[in-house]
Amino acid sequence: MSEEQTSKTNKGLSQEETKEDSSDIRIKPGITSEWLTKQGFDHTVLEHDHIGTEIIGIENIHLLEIASALKEFGFNYLQCQGGYDEGPGQNLVCFYHLIAMGDLLDNSYLDKKDSNLREVRLKVFLARDGDICVPSLYKLFRGADWQERETYDMFGIKFDGHPHPKRLLMPEDWKGWPLRKDYVQPDFYEMQDAY
Repeated sequence: MSEEQTSKTNKGLSQEETKEDSSDIRIKPGITSEWLTKQGFDHTVLEHDHIGTEIIGIENIHLLEIASALKEFGFNYLQCQGGYDEGPGQNLVCFYHLIAMGDLLDNSYLDKKDSNLREVRLKVFLARDGDICVPSLYKLFRGADWQERETYDMFGIKFDGHPHPKRLLMPEDWKGWPLRKDYVQPDFYEMQDAY
């Protein structure tokens, strides 16, 4: 909604009606998003999480270059990588939680309220009926190894360039992706000849 439309809409409205329209306000970009914009990286600003961590949506083709740039910007630790399913017929999401570990050296970090540790979460939204593949971040963050394998194993998201793209939790011959919300659990699982 443009500024002109907003002012026209808000004229003559009660305070309660104006509050309802406030949900249309754009989400304010955080420090990391502003830095990415200055560097020329295309991304989407998403609503911060419940503790104020900045969340940025990116396309899978830009993941590796944006993650590389963020690592150079100080986000040198991949705390967590995972996935989730938004629901049957909706997107699969691959997320990355990055932390600037150098900030820990600059702060006493004994009192979490006083620390200014930089954190950012990247999210890649994948259409379940499309190409469910993202580039592996293993070359940037060695800790992505088993985390990416688990995400593949549970959701079927493939990681291009991963050195060992195999199931981690389920047997190799398991059919389907157990944490997808449209997964139909088999009535039984027969072990093949183990001997």
